[in-house]
This record gives sequence, C-alpha cells and structure tokens, in this order.
Amino acid sequence: MYRSSFSGWERRSSVRVKPQRALDELEEGKVFFPPELVPVLYHPLVREQDQRVINSLLLQRLHVYLDFTADLEQLVVTPVTQLVSRRRSGFELPTAMLRDAYKICTDESWHAQFSDDLQCQLITATGELPEAAGEPYFLTRLGTVKSELEPSMRPLADLFFTVVSETLISSILSGIPKDQRVFTAVRETIADHAEDEGRHHAYFARFFEYAWPQLTPGQQDLVGTLLPEFIVAFLQPDLAATSVVLRATGLGPEAVRGVMEETYPLARVRADMRADSAATLRLLDRQGVFESDKVADSFFRCGLLE
Repeated sequence: MYRSSFSGWERRSSVRVKPQRALDELEEGKVFFPPELVPVLYHPLVREQDQRVINSLLLQRLHVYLDFTADLEQLVVTPVTQLVSRRRSGFELPTAMLRDAYKICTDESWHAQFSDDLQCQLITATGELPEAAGEPYFLTRLGTVKSELEPSMRPLADLFFTVVSETLISSILSGIPKDQRVFTAVRETIADHAEDEGRHHAYFARFFEYAWPQLTPGQQDLVGTLLPEFIVAFLQPDLAATSVVLRATGLGPEAVRGVMEETYPLARVRADMRADSAATLRLLDRQGVFESDKVADSFFRCGLLE
C-alpha cells in the first residue's frame, strides 16, 4: 500500500512557504562551503596558497554544486517525473503516486531556480564567475551510458538514474544546513532543498518497490547492471571540474595532476561512495537486486560491494 509522504505539501514545501534566500552581505568570518568537503584544500600545494585563493576555491566548489543541482533537477529529474505524472512511465502505479509526481515536478523546478538565483547573487557579490561551467560529470556519464543502449531502453535509463539520484543521501544536504561557518543564505538554501528531498527520497524508494517487480527478467538484468554505473556517476568526484578550478589558482598542469592523484586515490573514492550509497544499496538488497550474479558482479566491479 502506498502511503504518501506529501501530506500537507501545500504547507510544507519550500516553493510554497519559504522565502527566496538573499545573500544580503558577505558575513565576516563565514565561508562559502565547508572546507572538509573540498579535500584538495588539504594537499600541501594548495594549503600553502594565501587565504584569498582558498576562499576562491570554496566559492568555486559552491558554484560546482549549484550547477550540479540545477542540471540534475531541470534536465533529468523533472522530465522523468513529468512522464510519471502523466502515466507515461511504463509502470502501473497508484493514483496517489501519480499525483505526488506533480508535486515533485514543482519542487524540483524551484530547486533549480533557487540554485541559479543564488549563483547570480554570488557573482554579483564577489565579481567571480564560475570557472567550471561545462557539463557536469554525471550528465556526461549518463549520456555515454544511454548512447550504448538500444533507443527503446533509454527511457528506463533516465528513470532509474532518477531513482538512484533521489535515494542517495547527500553529505552536502545533510551537513551544510547545520554548519554555522557557512554563509547564512547558502545554509538556508540547502536546508530548504534538504527538507524537500527527504520527501522525494521516500517517494522514489517506494517507486522502486513498485517498478522493479514489473520489469521482465531481461530488463532486470540490464537495469541492474546500470544501477552501479548510475551510483558512480552521481557520487564520483567531478575530477574535470576540480582540475579546472585548480588551474585557475595558477597551478600548472603537472601540479594539478599530482594534487588530483594524491587527493583522490581509487580506494578512498570507492570507500566514500560505498558509505554515501548505503541507503540505496539497502533498498536494492531488499528488492532482491543482488540475487542475480551478473548484477551483483557489476556492483563488485564498481567497488560498491565488497
């Protein structure tokens, strides 16, 4: 039985009840982003930079996050939830779940809009443009995966990528709202997002429970082997974006390469991804996804299972 997590949505969702967050001033002693979430800052070649450069790196990391959010919500999640709401997902779903998809469309469009709005405010306040303004890694990887599929299977890729992205628990969403070091407008924006995403997480976990059994065995094998790719695409550090930001500090190509290799060893990246995907992996396990040796092996090869 489907129990909606959107009861009282009109009185709870950020688009209905929260104000547009304003970066009124750059508060003394505040940071744009928690340094602990920018591991390159702890490399000796970066740590020796002056505070102005460090502040710029934190600002640029925030821009990367806001770009990521706007692209994810506007280009992936919203199109999928539009199809779900209009009964075009290919799955039999409860009517209440279809109606809740409309609410998610509204939420996600607002999340993209307020992320873009905060970026515009940051540019005006600091005079710094985003350095890494290209396509984020997750979109590039999703596009590559879809290009290798039969056209008829590509909608399933979009749908289950959305399930993955909405059920992963972001350390950014969970940690920054409580971090008093971070600029108030940034904390409040991310807190608004996190509150809405708690409802979305519950929705897409239930969606997976309805959708997975409706796939044919062949579809389960195909989608099952794509799921670890989607988790990695979402959680793997965007190395290209980070490299662009580092080069803007004046570090040469060899120095940047060294910083990246020493900051993001494969074993550490995989351990972090396993930790961050724990809730999603539990969801998949409950639905018997790993009962297929082929699917389980794909998770082992990506380092998500040990």
